[in-house]
Amino acid sequence: MAHIIDGKKIAELTRADIAARVAAFKEENGFAPGLAVVIVGENPASKVYVRNKKKASEEAGMYSVVCEMPESTTQAELMEKLAELKSDERIHGILVQLPLPGHLDEGEVLRFIPPEKDVDAFHAENTGHIMIGDYQFLPCTPAGVMTMLRHENIDVAGKNCVVVGRSNIVGKPMAMLLLHANGTVTICHSRTKNLAEVTREADILVVAIGKAKFVTGDMIKPGAVVIDVGMNRDENGKLCGDVDFESAEPVAGAITPVPGGVGPMTITTLLENTLRAAILAVSNK
Repeated sequence: MAHIIDGKKIAELTRADIAARVAAFKEENGFAPGLAVVIVGENPASKVYVRNKKKASEEAGMYSVVCEMPESTTQAELMEKLAELKSDERIHGILVQLPLPGHLDEGEVLRFIPPEKDVDAFHAENTGHIMIGDYQFLPCTPAGVMTMLRHENIDVAGKNCVVVGRSNIVGKPMAMLLLHANGTVTICHSRTKNLAEVTREADILVVAIGKAKFVTGDMIKPGAVVIDVGMNRDENGKLCGDVDFESAEPVAGAITPVPGGVGPMTITTLLENTLRAAILAVSNK
């Protein structure tokens, strides 16, 4: 039976530490770190994520703003709102909830957010810093995974690490962070041949492809650490990950559940990034 990596518990401990540091920041500077989240349209999942982000930031003692814009919002209107937030000194972190409605240019939006307020770490400048290892901000989900591994005393150095998925949001930055931690990293994707043979070599397996229960127990090396980044609905409408937990759990040495695994750590890293952005803003004045 695998050890269950409790992301909810790790997030609670980490957020308590962040809240203490936010309180110290406020006492020293007279204002709170500020986070603005922009959401366009009526995507139900996005609305849930945004509510959770606002609640978590307020619980940490931060100044929090949610800008809800209708589905019909034009590119010009969205850029005008971002320009307003960009110049607002109370706002240290700006996050645009993705995906955006299809008629909007996501690339232009991500390029416009100043790197020093880019708490998602999606701006090309921040991505470049992650590549060379001198970053200020890290993408929230991969950084949350690394926090979990450290909390569980799972040493990445020298391990065979396999990342299934190559998205800019999770797969690619996840591979870079494992590489920075001295793991030997393989990235798999939809064109990978003999995928199960590759995943069975992994000491640490991170799955982020958005396909419910895709990775099964027979694709996992006995005793491996399995990190499931997926968030899907199964045939019964129940939340599940990209890993088939039922078949994987008896094989793995440690595994994250869905829900209650990586998800809570993503928002926790967002809080960390917002606090860091506020500290940088003060130091650069």
